[in-house]
Amino acid sequence: MPGPVLDSVTTDDSLPPKAEVVIIGGGIIGVSTALFLAERGVQVVLCEKGALGGEQSSRNWGWVRVMGRDRREIPLAMAALKIWDTLDARVGGETGFRRSGILYVSESEQDIANRDAWLAHARQHGVDSRQIGPEETQSRMSGATTRYKGALFTPSDGRAEPQKAVPAIAAGASRAGAHIVTGCAVRGIERSAGRISAVITEKGRIEAAAVVLAGGAWSRLFCKGLGIRLPQLKVRNTVLRTTPVDGGPEGAGATATYAYRKRLDGGFTIADGGANLHPVVPDSFAFFRDFQPARKAEGEAVQVGLSAQSWRELFEIASVPLDRPGAFERHRILDPRPDPRSALRAFEAARQVFPALRQTAPLQIWAGLIDVTPDAVPIISYAENVPGLTIATGFSGHGFGIGPGAGHLVADLVTGDQPIVDPANFRLSRFSDGTPLEIAPPV
Repeated sequence: MPGPVLDSVTTDDSLPPKAEVVIIGGGIIGVSTALFLAERGVQVVLCEKGALGGEQSSRNWGWVRVMGRDRREIPLAMAALKIWDTLDARVGGETGFRRSGILYVSESEQDIANRDAWLAHARQHGVDSRQIGPEETQSRMSGATTRYKGALFTPSDGRAEPQKAVPAIAAGASRAGAHIVTGCAVRGIERSAGRISAVITEKGRIEAAAVVLAGGAWSRLFCKGLGIRLPQLKVRNTVLRTTPVDGGPEGAGATATYAYRKRLDGGFTIADGGANLHPVVPDSFAFFRDFQPARKAEGEAVQVGLSAQSWRELFEIASVPLDRPGAFERHRILDPRPDPRSALRAFEAARQVFPALRQTAPLQIWAGLIDVTPDAVPIISYAENVPGLTIATGFSGHGFGIGPGAGHLVADLVTGDQPIVDPANFRLSRFSDGTPLEIAPPV
């Protein structure tokens, strides 16, 4: 089943012979980085092997939130929210961003206790999240017929349109001077005296001393070719889109059985946050110990099984010379088979609560592969053994909302400017320098 349809955006046909910075990957992290670098006058080229935003950046729920974030992500998520406020004007396009609030619905006393614990840590950052009771929860879930115990509510959190945001940001980056080329897989890099000197693509060579890897689920494979150990796996989540309808809840929210977001077109995005699949691949064994604490913490939220991705990656273990096509050219866009049963189950659960949704019908169901790290916190970091390389990956399902902030931080690292937030918590070396693995408790 094909993924969601993105807004069209004009890209460049030719590849320049040199650049100051080459970005690998045209998802929201890559295009946001290109925007902030171009605004600073940096000569930047972005190479995307498939379509801009063609993978998880257009397949996510469209939430833009601070609420529920790992304590290490909260400052970056807050910075990202401020950038979202400016993006439409900044890029001259429509990202669909609206500050409409998000609810984490509480169905048990344990839910309430978990959210109180998160608030105790989060309040030091000045978040406006708060616990609300049954009456306010029902009023904020407009039209809901079910009475819940309460909710964690963050009025300043918002929503945006994944199928609009990446094209709009990319267009803005182009107008600011970025050179964006699609259908252009990067095969690898050349080094001189230990540092990056060029990027090798299927369309030719680009001289560059700095590279940003924002490859999402593909980042691990690219790093493997550079001798970098990047502990990252993939998780599949399925999403349903409905036809437009009058009424229904504004904003976004989640219960134990369904999550919803009002779309700009009047429809809803519906999903089950607990119906995730980790396809068993060779890296599942390579990183078994790294991810063991996360597996214990997740419980049944992530299932393990075989999929087409399992067999595909079995044949992508060996490296390929840079003068030959490889996996990045054989598989332009990851378009995993969705799990319609989980999506329809979530849709039916939402319809039972919101009578307005009984007037809608499923319009499309798709799936995406989420790039995850052992602690579910992204890597935004220099690669110490490859001077000139900055890695931005492993956003663990948080990349869309945090994307503009992450792009700003990556641009800061590349240019040596004052970072928008302290990047220490996102360093790659935390997985190898003896730092105890920190798994955030459930919220």
